[in-house]
Amino acid sequence: MPRHVVVIGGGMVAHRFVEALRSRDEAGRWAVSVFAEEPRRPYDRVQLTSYFSGRDPRDLELGDDHLWEDERVTLRRDCAVVEIDRERRTVTDRLGRVHPYDELVLATGAAAAVPPIPGADLPGVFVYRGLDDVAALRGWTEAARDGAPVARGWQRPVRGAVIGGGLLGLEAAGALTALGAQATVLQSGTHLMNAQIDLGGGEALKRILQGMGIAVRVDARTTRLRESRRTGAVGHVELADGRLDADVVVFATGNRPRDGLARAAGLDVGTRGGVVVDETCRTTDPHVWAVGDVANVDDGGCVGLVAPGYAMAEVVVDRLLGGRATYPGADTATKLKLQGVDVASFGDAFATTERAMEVVHANPVAGTYAKLVVSDDARTLLGGVFVGDAGPYATLRPLLGTELPADPGQLLAPEGGGAVSLDLPAEAAVCSCNNVTAGEIRSAVTEHGCTDLAGVKECTRAGTSCGSCLPLVKKITSAELARAGLEVSGALCEHFEMSRVQLYDAVRVADLHTFSDILARFGAPGARGCDICKPVAASILASQGNGHILSGDQAGLQDTNDHVLANMQKDGTYSVVPRIPGGEVTPEQLVVIGEVAMDFGLYTKITGGQRIDMFGARIEQLPHIWRRLVDHGMESGHAYGKSLRTVKSCVGSTWCRFGVQDSVGMAVELELRYRGLRSPHKIKLGVSGCARECAEARGKDVGVIATDKGWNVYVGGNGGFTPRHAQLLAEDLDDAALIRTIDRFLMYYIRTADRLQRTAAWLEEHEGGLEAIRAVVLEDSLGIGADLDAAMARHVENYADEWREVLDDPEKLRRFGSFVNAPDVADPTLAYVTERGQIRPATANDRQGAAL
Repeated sequence: MPRHVVVIGGGMVAHRFVEALRSRDEAGRWAVSVFAEEPRRPYDRVQLTSYFSGRDPRDLELGDDHLWEDERVTLRRDCAVVEIDRERRTVTDRLGRVHPYDELVLATGAAAAVPPIPGADLPGVFVYRGLDDVAALRGWTEAARDGAPVARGWQRPVRGAVIGGGLLGLEAAGALTALGAQATVLQSGTHLMNAQIDLGGGEALKRILQGMGIAVRVDARTTRLRESRRTGAVGHVELADGRLDADVVVFATGNRPRDGLARAAGLDVGTRGGVVVDETCRTTDPHVWAVGDVANVDDGGCVGLVAPGYAMAEVVVDRLLGGRATYPGADTATKLKLQGVDVASFGDAFATTERAMEVVHANPVAGTYAKLVVSDDARTLLGGVFVGDAGPYATLRPLLGTELPADPGQLLAPEGGGAVSLDLPAEAAVCSCNNVTAGEIRSAVTEHGCTDLAGVKECTRAGTSCGSCLPLVKKITSAELARAGLEVSGALCEHFEMSRVQLYDAVRVADLHTFSDILARFGAPGARGCDICKPVAASILASQGNGHILSGDQAGLQDTNDHVLANMQKDGTYSVVPRIPGGEVTPEQLVVIGEVAMDFGLYTKITGGQRIDMFGARIEQLPHIWRRLVDHGMESGHAYGKSLRTVKSCVGSTWCRFGVQDSVGMAVELELRYRGLRSPHKIKLGVSGCARECAEARGKDVGVIATDKGWNVYVGGNGGFTPRHAQLLAEDLDDAALIRTIDRFLMYYIRTADRLQRTAAWLEEHEGGLEAIRAVVLEDSLGIGADLDAAMARHVENYADEWREVLDDPEKLRRFGSFVNAPDVADPTLAYVTERGQIRPATANDRQGAAL
């Protein structure tokens, strides 16, 4: 008979313990029973904020059905343990049932700490810890929003206050914002996340949050919560230096270990709480263990992070199976998981190490702050802080305590972290959640026969929790495969073994026209597609002339912006960008754009690509706006798609005294030729009428510059985070040769580039580089020139304006509605009012106030 281990607690660490035990106990020596207080399976608390963006709580559940249906695993939900009898080795549940154990694991976690502030028990005051907490917060906020009082004839938004500016506090503020509330973060310290980042990083984070509409007050000490006389619920937050009105208050002031059961059972607890354990995670009772937030290693305090809890669970499993593992210590690296906010820290972020130096790169304009803490000789990495752009975090964190491969200042420059050598020491921690080192990832390839990322993930568990390390895991895997002389998998995703290039050719040759057909023909058995392969398939189908992108099953493949043929903005409204080929626009069209902007209350801006962008349109307004524009000869500018965006031009020889060619005419011709051309990434062109380069053509994917003899064409340039100058492809071309050259270049790029790969990166990675591409385009070295020409000719012939096709199709128009019972903005029963620069449906109170 197997021995019996009881786990008290049903959280993330309890799940990890069960999963590790079942995967490693091949002999079946142990049966495990989990006693969970909540009426659900263990779930991912790290992703709680996603619940407010409409994610189904069931999607957060941890462990597949096979784990919880295992005959040696018993999960008792809504079944809290109320007593531990160490002498008899039994536990008693809330129903009075007694259960024996051979070994007991305490995984009771922590509870939200609420400071003794008067009024903390008022209705409308919440904590931010579990699903029940966030569900209650959501329900209260939505009810307050729907019943918000009228002030001066306008319905005001719900006012939310978050007490605490740490990780949970910022996530709570993001949740309130997602619910349409005005959120204010009250931080008693000098800056946000003061336990993880320094003052400079805190100030950068504050600016980012304020840009998102979240107010921040630091040095704000809360003294009392006052109730509203009108509602009987919380109405005000009293501060040491003032007052803040609030309809909902969230406490996010830390956690306290749930050690009550352990205290009652006579186990030792720490001076600051938590069950005291040794380096094996064993308590003072040799048959009782503690892991996660409730465990206090050698009375050094509890660590409220998931990665140390996972490490403890693995240690206990190893010990139960006869191993000699010990707890390696807490990895306190943290990464903020809030949409639109990138924050990470690791190691000695505050430079407390003796003689440590700080290397800082701050760019307030771009909203970024980066700091590396290094030894006094600038060679050993001790810690780091990233705010606004945490891209280097995944690569640099594994180098903690090792010698840096480059100057620290170089690593903080744009994309500097990405240039770090992948020859990490074997002991470098790559996945902190699962304590996976670089050496273990390499061993998965060399010793366990893993040949792709999926295999390495399954073998090592790297990247299976928060996923922030996956880019680095993939790089190390690919590098090790190449070093071993093995084929590096170019699979698009787990559903397609082909690369994007291979799938493009396969779809073209097989003449497939739906995603269902593509899956049936080339997908893995039972595959349904994912966020990687669906947009790729959508682009492939569109680039091969498969009709309107919202026709048939193509509609379900599109990204958010393509799905509504407009760009979603951060406030949930959309922008409308009509095409203005080459920047050329008639006075009548300018008037129409102005009238539309005024009639629909849109903000207008001249873009960098010589177009007019109109912001603030609601989804049901889009067809009405498009109709006005289409009726005056304008069409979609495809600002939402991975396709041609603009062809920028100077005024050329038509007006400029230096111009030698008609750059406007050529820009118009090129834009009308390539409009709607779907590709792996967005494409931008530029045409300059002389060598003065006023259209900045050499910063474009394709740049054309006029000469006395014709046109020079440059390729592979782009702006953004990794600006590249385009390189000369051909010189002194006449109009026909220029167009043929660009046709072939673009179509060859579309056929052979990887997903989301700009032309600059494609050119650099293409075998043979520019010379090989020049041979294909100009010399037809592969014998595919006629095929490329024909493909582009089909695109030009089959082009149709996507806006107009929606307007002419009642079925497609049905997609553009906010309300089922009021699908059209012209509905006479539906009025709209302006509030803080935004438009929302009017309520009965609005109309009553207007009538008065």
